[in-house]
Amino acid sequence: MPALLEKTAILDVLRPVQDPELRRSLVELNMIRNVEVEGGNVRFTLVLTTPACPLREMIVDDCKKAVMALDGVTAVEVEVTAETPQQPSLPDRQNIPGIKNIIAVSSGKGGVGKSTVSVNIAVALAESGAKVGLLDADIYGPNTPNMMGLSQAEISVQQGDQGEILEPAFNYGVKLVSMAFLIDPDQPVIWRGPMLNGIIRKFLYQVNWGELDYLIIDMPPGTGDAQLTLAQAVPMAGAVIVTTPQTVALLDARRGLKMFQQLGVPILGIAENMSYFVPPDAPEKSYDIFGSQGGQNTAKELGLPLLGCVPLEIPVREGGDRGTPIVVGQPESASAKALTAIAQQAAARVSVLALGG
Repeated sequence: MPALLEKTAILDVLRPVQDPELRRSLVELNMIRNVEVEGGNVRFTLVLTTPACPLREMIVDDCKKAVMALDGVTAVEVEVTAETPQQPSLPDRQNIPGIKNIIAVSSGKGGVGKSTVSVNIAVALAESGAKVGLLDADIYGPNTPNMMGLSQAEISVQQGDQGEILEPAFNYGVKLVSMAFLIDPDQPVIWRGPMLNGIIRKFLYQVNWGELDYLIIDMPPGTGDAQLTLAQAVPMAGAVIVTTPQTVALLDARRGLKMFQQLGVPILGIAENMSYFVPPDAPEKSYDIFGSQGGQNTAKELGLPLLGCVPLEIPVREGGDRGTPIVVGQPESASAKALTAIAQQAAARVSVLALGG
């Protein structure tokens, strides 16, 4: 059989295999490339829509099973890569050159662990192979440098055609800018709205971000100037809403969620933090300190995905204090696995929205 026909047969047998998120054929999505046939050996490249694809292994297995069903095939080799899609532009919002997708991590109130979730999402995405930036938009309480092990870092300022350009700090595969790099550790930021608006725009447009698959924005709590500035300035791929199971946190989370919806920002899902406490001396036990299933019930009621539930574990706090995110320090812990899953689910949702799924 001619080589061309053999390649055609491979594509034909792969055509029914679908991307589980997009529910469309891998072949029609141009996710199957570089098909090669040598005797009974078949090789091809599977191009995923995100390096953090949560269903990677399942898709690879489905492809191998489909090809192995062909007569004469003795072995299948699948090379997996990823091309993150670019979020569509919006006419009234200014893209940041080189940045494909902007994800806001937000909460209705403080103290729910939003920065912890932001940092670990960013690092988890970077560990998957994505190019990631993290913008600390909590101007009044900038804590992400400490959590990223960059509390002593300094960022340089260069003169460019458009004025000053900041060079972001870098650790764990993530580029970071924060107000903490521009002020003394104990210096309070006592600014009104216009000044806040100015520094956020500077962090967006006057930073040498380079090429990024994802820019994660650690939002301040509430529904104030910072949220409005960001939502109206750039096209956001979506927002992750962080809450705890506690009723008060859920009430505020719903207000923040509604704000993004009113501003035309898609909601990627809800992340429930501090879902339950696991005592270090009795890991088989768990305690619902802040209530139970609040995030799950809210997500179901609003018709949104529950991206994951993160337990309250002491190593999460310890890692944040010493600048080692839990997904790096203890990747096999329950918290790290939950945070990695949240990152994967959020990235998958971004791809679905970008490709019109």
